[in-house]
Amino acid sequence: MTTGSPAAKLPTWAIILSAGVIVATAMGLRQVMGLYLKPMTTELDIGREPFSNAMAIANLVWGVGAVAAGAIADKYGAGRVIVGCALSTSLGLYLMYAAISPMDLYISGILLGIGVCGTGVTALVGAVGRLVVAEKRTAAIASLGMAGGIGGFVAFPYAHVLIEWLGWQTSLIVLAATAAAMIPLAWPLSGKPKTQDASLKPQSLKEAFDEAFAYPSFWLLTAGFFVCGFHVAFYSVHLPAFVADKGLDASVGVWALTAVGIANIIGTYVAGQSARFVEKRIGLSVIYFMRCFVFLGLLFLPINGLVVILLSTMLGLFWLSTVPLTSGLVATFFGTTWMSMLFGFVFLSHQIGSFAGLWLAGRLFDMTGSYDAMWWISVALGLFAAMIHLPIREQPVPRLAGSTVG
Repeated sequence: MTTGSPAAKLPTWAIILSAGVIVATAMGLRQVMGLYLKPMTTELDIGREPFSNAMAIANLVWGVGAVAAGAIADKYGAGRVIVGCALSTSLGLYLMYAAISPMDLYISGILLGIGVCGTGVTALVGAVGRLVVAEKRTAAIASLGMAGGIGGFVAFPYAHVLIEWLGWQTSLIVLAATAAAMIPLAWPLSGKPKTQDASLKPQSLKEAFDEAFAYPSFWLLTAGFFVCGFHVAFYSVHLPAFVADKGLDASVGVWALTAVGIANIIGTYVAGQSARFVEKRIGLSVIYFMRCFVFLGLLFLPINGLVVILLSTMLGLFWLSTVPLTSGLVATFFGTTWMSMLFGFVFLSHQIGSFAGLWLAGRLFDMTGSYDAMWWISVALGLFAAMIHLPIREQPVPRLAGSTVG
């Protein structure tokens, strides 16, 4: 919780609700960018690679910024981070509206990346994780992942209707205004955090990094999250174009990604609750393994609207369900004092994976005119991630041995 702030007086559910609405807005806006790939690249007369690279830059900036945003939120509270990043999101969407060249898209991508690093899950896991006891922490963090799913569920039809009614350019102005609505929601999350680790010796930022970097399971977790980013970014940005290339109506892509958002709510809830009964490393291994069947389906099944929506629903069950389990392991390893920052570092790997997935998808499509190679690469990476989570040791570092804050 926070001290000397609104959070100290508000009930826990109200603070989590505020954080959830912020995450839903930020993640919803982030996920609809794929709807703009085809209309923007067609009207601006550029290939898919520049747009894909702009989104890849956004993801990379998001990852790098998540470490800094997490450290600031852990030390000073998430409120000020949310305000600055919400403004950056609005500015990035406006610049995307005004874009006339690939360079404009790249600058927009930088601003959007800065924006989501402080309004997405990474900056808020610590604020939420510190509100509850360890036994309920993964489930509480799962609520943020569920909020992200709700955001996608609402944002895809919302953006699609705006594009249909107003055109892709004007719709971006409305989305910029939507992003600004996150600013007042920062109020309940303002103030300096009070950590549940207060009974332990204070730990500096450098000591936290040194401890994490010396823990092998932390690196296995970080490597696995690279694959999550690769999968999610590639699928969410390129699926609408993949659907259009198959001769299907654009609404199929919208409904498929909406199905991802709906199923994600269920999958994330189940993942959060499962942590009470099944080791989180096992849950993560299952998630990555199950994703492979979706990508194989897109390679071998006849592609029509029903197949795409059903496969997307299946993928949604294993979408952001990685977040509560991954962040929960970070808290298990190191406690909650620097939770947002350390999860931010793991998330940096996720965003490097996002960058790689988006860049490679754009490059391979422009070279081959097909996404087949990307589906195969996604299968291989899914199997890799499933295997490397199995050796993770799900226990606190020696510093926390015998404490109750893990």
